[in-house]
Amino acid sequence: MTIRPIRVLGDPVLRTPCETVTSFDAELRALVRDLLDTVTGEPGRAGVAAPQIGVGLRVFSYAANQQVGYLVNPTITARDGVQDGDEGCLSIPGLWFPTPRAMHATAEGFDEHGEPVTVTGSGLLARALQHETDHLDGVLYVDTLKGETRRQALRAVRSQFARRP
Repeated sequence: MTIRPIRVLGDPVLRTPCETVTSFDAELRALVRDLLDTVTGEPGRAGVAAPQIGVGLRVFSYAANQQVGYLVNPTITARDGVQDGDEGCLSIPGLWFPTPRAMHATAEGFDEHGEPVTVTGSGLLARALQHETDHLDGVLYVDTLKGETRRQALRAVRSQFARRP
């Protein structure tokens, strides 16, 4: 089992849109295994995107609503309803803010062999699919916040990350 360290805010890989996977090879399969180990190897993790472990490829893993899996080159193809609730991110540790997301989401992508995969989820799984897909575009959940919540989040982020060496 390989649990990879999580990159935190300030690392440029988190703000760089990821490259599309074009080779469904042993290297991709190793990345998928590492992503799955990283998301399931610590309690409380709902998803891990490749850039969070320093890899600029469009791949993420998820572990939510008793479902564990991954998607290569994912896109969100359907969203429905609204859920409110606090959201956090392993790359912005210790901070949680109310983040509206679709209550139901469908993501389409591929498995490690290039076969099409569709994942549909509600609640936490829908949130994870949306959150992790955002990571692949260089977007963090705090970027999606609005108004006073955004101002509070940005103040907290500045405060927390100003103390880091």
